Amino acid sequence: MNLRPRHREDPEINLISLIDVLLVLLIFFMVSTTFQQEGRVKVQLPQASQLPQPRGSKEPVVITVTAAGTYRVNEHELINTSPDTLRAALLKEAGPDRGPITIRADARSTHQAVVTAMDVAGKLGFAQLNIATVHEGSAP
Repeated sequence: MNLRPRHREDPEINLISLIDVLLVLLIFFMVSTTFQQEGRVKVQLPQASQLPQPRGSKEPVVITVTAAGTYRVNEHELINTSPDTLRAALLKEAGPDRGPITIRADARSTHQAVVTAMDVAGKLGFAQLNIATVHEGSAP
């Protein structure tokens, strides 16, 4: 009976190949990663005050855009939705004065109808354009 312990070799793990694979993966991820630079675009947001602006002596001309896309100028309904008709009605209501103008658009009206009203008012020389809104709690 042999009671002497046998000479055994300890198992080895070859780390060189593991390090090679890890370096290749690291280089691959470094090369293929794209970095988003969102902080580079500086946007200065507009500010609004809580206080109403004092109005001039003349009341603004009000363009109402209904849900169907028809226009009203100072609560006078127009015969069609043509930009020429809207231009003539604005010239009649405002006269030579190009004071403030307010657009009241129904929430269900098309975006094109509102943009057409803004475009006609801008071409006529109305510089101060207001868009009427309601507070969340006071909506019907």
